[in-house]
Amino acid sequence: MRTVLMVAEKPSLAQSIAKILSKGNCTSRKGLNGACSVHDYTGSFQGQTVRFKMTSVCGHVMSLDFIGKYNNWDKVDPAELFSKAPTEKKEANSKLNMVKFLQVEARGCDYVVLWLDCDKEGENICFEVLDAVQPVMNKGNPREQTVYRAKFSSITDTDIWNAMNSLGEPNHNEALSVDARQELDLRIGCAFTRFQTKYFQGKYGNLDSSLISFGPCQTPTLGFCVERHDKIQSFKPETYWIIQAKVFKGKDITLTLDWNRVRVFDKEVGQMFVNLAKTSREAQVESVSKKEKVKQRPQALNTVEMLRVASSALGMGPQHTMQIAERLYTQGYISYPRTETTHYPENFDLKGTLKQQTNNPYWSEEVRTLLSTGINRPRKGNDAGDHPPITPMRAASEGELGSDGWRLYEYITRHFIATVSQDCKYLQTTIDFNIGTEAFSCSGKTLISPGYTTVMNWQGIPLEEAMPNCDRGDSFIVEEIKLIEKQTNPPDYLTEAELITLMEKHGIGTDASIPVHINNICQRNYVTIESGRKLKPTNLGIVLVHGYYKIDAELVLPTIRSALEKQLNLIAQGKANFQQVLQHTLEIFKRKFHYFVDSITGMDELMEVSFSPIAATGKPLSRCGKCHRYMKYIQAKPSRLHCSHCDETYSLPQNGAIKLYKELRCPLDEFELVLWTSGARGKSYPLCPYCYSNPPFRDMKKGMGCNECTHPSCQHSLNSLGIGQCVECDSGVLVLDPTSGPKWRMACNKCNVLVHFFEHAHRVQLKVLVYQIWK
Repeated sequence: MRTVLMVAEKPSLAQSIAKILSKGNCTSRKGLNGACSVHDYTGSFQGQTVRFKMTSVCGHVMSLDFIGKYNNWDKVDPAELFSKAPTEKKEANSKLNMVKFLQVEARGCDYVVLWLDCDKEGENICFEVLDAVQPVMNKGNPREQTVYRAKFSSITDTDIWNAMNSLGEPNHNEALSVDARQELDLRIGCAFTRFQTKYFQGKYGNLDSSLISFGPCQTPTLGFCVERHDKIQSFKPETYWIIQAKVFKGKDITLTLDWNRVRVFDKEVGQMFVNLAKTSREAQVESVSKKEKVKQRPQALNTVEMLRVASSALGMGPQHTMQIAERLYTQGYISYPRTETTHYPENFDLKGTLKQQTNNPYWSEEVRTLLSTGINRPRKGNDAGDHPPITPMRAASEGELGSDGWRLYEYITRHFIATVSQDCKYLQTTIDFNIGTEAFSCSGKTLISPGYTTVMNWQGIPLEEAMPNCDRGDSFIVEEIKLIEKQTNPPDYLTEAELITLMEKHGIGTDASIPVHINNICQRNYVTIESGRKLKPTNLGIVLVHGYYKIDAELVLPTIRSALEKQLNLIAQGKANFQQVLQHTLEIFKRKFHYFVDSITGMDELMEVSFSPIAATGKPLSRCGKCHRYMKYIQAKPSRLHCSHCDETYSLPQNGAIKLYKELRCPLDEFELVLWTSGARGKSYPLCPYCYSNPPFRDMKKGMGCNECTHPSCQHSLNSLGIGQCVECDSGVLVLDPTSGPKWRMACNKCNVLVHFFEHAHRVQLKVLVYQIWK
């Protein structure tokens, strides 16, 4: 019997697909990496009975990186990263042993069916899986097809079986476009990031960012935020005047009229118009118009619109929204959440999808009405040729999905119901008045048919006071006419929803990567998220963007990245050569990089105004081993020690607290030791600031503390305090924490394992070192 290996993108997807295809008759076991399960069953494939093995990966199998020596920031000129530095594919997560796992499962298999997500990233993962499994699969007839690709948009019985019965092949061109994007972002991003991080962190102490990163998409994204900030800062309010008139007729309500000239910027001119209007005590009706207007139902939902609404209406950030949407998708509640399409395919079962929502108490009445009166054909949208619009695939309740999951599902469902509902119709009444020589008007809306707004009620026509019945020539009594002073207002900071719109408009990122770029500028401390999910640039973000504008505006403008995205799309379509696009783009950015390096003083002049020199930052903590003066501890990210006398900066471990360690000194260099701790319940260890940045022995690497130091006799080293192999990881050693008494413990010097000594220990003896522990 032949064997078919099937691979999905996530363990939960593999389980769902196997359950559908095996009709629940599969056996499951854990794979050797512990993260992925294998589901076995027997079935029919290509007209023969076969054994199926359904498993998964956990996202990308491989990631692109530079070979070893080019990852050393101190020894490699960043300019070399554009062309000289070789790259290699490494396992994305070495702890998962994904390649070995796939090869073990693929050995002896005759066919492979790829159930990866149906987008460009999914196509790329297809070929990562094939690179791992094809060398160990059975070698059959070279003319026989052994690699198949399943295309699906939701985890439903119908969609999965349709995909299984219409298998195709993976798209190599789409995979190549992802390879191109990965290599360009790696080379360009790393070159600029390494240069500007080393340059500025060596000069300024309060940047408060561990990495001064540059990204071909990330930087234009930040540019949009700073552009809005600049408009706010440069805004000069102007005073203007409007005329407000109030009129009434009999017992009817008082009407407030709008001036047809809108406003004037000269008070005396405004007063002149008021005086002209005050010559009449009556307002004459010039015309009455009534127009039936339509508020169109929405187009089908795509990713960008979902992200916009989630941010503006639900208060959920883009990355959080995508995480929830992916969970809803893998659980079978919604269709694939990454799509640019806003048009349903002709064969889409709109009525069947709607019927699934008939029992939900929140919208069952609207759904039943639609099914009985007939659904409305959705508006024509854009067919991007990827996936159908985001649609609910089965009924759900808040208890099943949790708070945020339900809120997003509710919006997606209401949006879908709205797309097949009628448009909202209302009557707009406008009355034009003359008061003296001046023209005024007022208008109001009266609902005729709510249409889709019964289910998307936040878009409904607000209830307004009814307009009075009147005809041309009728007179109203003028209650008051007055001149009101107002001021123009600056724009507000960009909201996430507005930023997403700008990124889509200018082609910055894809529907999948837009949340990542926005999250990056927040994580790098370039912007902060204010109330209403407004994005306010920090000093660092502002100075960086202004510096790019000063040196080379194209580094921050969206034009160059937008043009590159078009080239990447051409690779995906097979219309552009991978190597040519890669080399041409790298050559452009290489020239820009050299000019940027030569002109860096332009950005540095801006930095000097906003940030403090490193020598003027921090508080004295420990003594330097070279000059024996106190070094300053700089707490702002990245935390470090700086000796202003020697003009040297020493790295420290991050994400913890640093304090002086008993004024003890390193026997190798006379630097005072400091103690790093992750908190009262976490691990701690001493370290020498000099050794941490300059490993003293060949078997040591940068970033090692005393708990990994191989000094043969130092009382703080691994040789003196090491106890035995870690109980969790393969490479770690459990080391006594000499600061933990009287509640003694040992901690792994590689992972986060902590081992507390038993309660009634009297003493701990390590070779010649003895700690007395009294009860």
